[in-house]
Amino acid sequence: MLTKHEPRFALSILLVLAFFIPALFITPSLAAAGDGSSPSPYSVSQAITNQDSTIKTVSGYVVGQPTSANTVITSSYPIDYAIALADSSSETNIANMVYVQIPSSFRSEFGLKTNPALKGKKVTVTGTLSAYFTHPGLKDVSAMFSGNDSPEPETPGVGSYYDSASGKSGASLKKALHEIIDDHTEISYSNVWEALRITDEDPNNANNVILLYTGRSQGKTLNGSGVNDWNREHVWAKSHGDFGTTLGPGTDLHHLRPTDASVNSTRNNLDFDNGGSEHTEATGNYYDSDSWEPRDSVKGDVARMLFYMAVRYEGDAGEVNLELNNQVNNGTAPYHGKLAVLLEWNERDPVDAFERNRNEIIYNQYQHNRNPFIDHPEWASAIWQ
Repeated sequence: MLTKHEPRFALSILLVLAFFIPALFITPSLAAAGDGSSPSPYSVSQAITNQDSTIKTVSGYVVGQPTSANTVITSSYPIDYAIALADSSSETNIANMVYVQIPSSFRSEFGLKTNPALKGKKVTVTGTLSAYFTHPGLKDVSAMFSGNDSPEPETPGVGSYYDSASGKSGASLKKALHEIIDDHTEISYSNVWEALRITDEDPNNANNVILLYTGRSQGKTLNGSGVNDWNREHVWAKSHGDFGTTLGPGTDLHHLRPTDASVNSTRNNLDFDNGGSEHTEATGNYYDSDSWEPRDSVKGDVARMLFYMAVRYEGDAGEVNLELNNQVNNGTAPYHGKLAVLLEWNERDPVDAFERNRNEIIYNQYQHNRNPFIDHPEWASAIWQ
């Protein structure tokens, strides 16, 4: 039997339930939070919050094409180089979108002008969390896939790719890393032109590449042997070991970079060291009769490329055995110097977003091996000091 107070109590409970139960059904579900890796991508809301120039994987729905900081169009798309992602396919609030800059290698598949039916579809993108159109963005994109596909091969980050090198140092670490990065997919020297247009694309101008020594942004198609053209620089001089442009060391993208043709000619096959006279065209670079000193912002890049070559090419399978030493004037011997200076440059010029993006593109799209010293710059001193 109910007391005189129980009906009032029961009514109160019913009112509370009536208020909260509908809310449970109409509250939109939040996108699952990830750690930004390929297996666990960031949501779009996480990407918007973490615009910190790190390389992350982000998953979201294509909701339109950004044309300015405050405009996203949803039909009659004029271009293929930008999309907007959101955590919901029906999102219309631009504040809840991240803008993605699409490099040329992905535009045929992910550009909205070419693929307008992509709107509303889920896309996963790996790139640098950085403003685009002065809006939260994702740039320097190295991987894109749609639906439930998985990126192949999976970007390893610091995970299983390097497991066999864990805990090692010195010669044993060098040997372990060689076994990991050996037997990469080789490309022809003629195909290097197009690859460099992708790996060294100017993040602020998709029509240009960045030249290694001058830092100049130059049109992708302005390559050749003319004085102001860009050409293919072997950072490990191809005469040091006399491997020329043969498959393997002669076409390895991890040490091939676009450079001004005349500057490349001056650098020639010089070893690397500090000092000399400043180059009149490539200011910030110095050289003398036996050495070349690159500008400060790529000193570490140069060092890590040479570390890679000394580990990748160990004389097995008929390949050249490349080694670093503390000399200059190495000529045609399979040596490059100066090791002590390169170790110093590795410390002074840390890995940047441009290097990391190159590493991802080479791994995912071309050679399917990585430069370990971009992922782990500390391994250089662990091997050679």
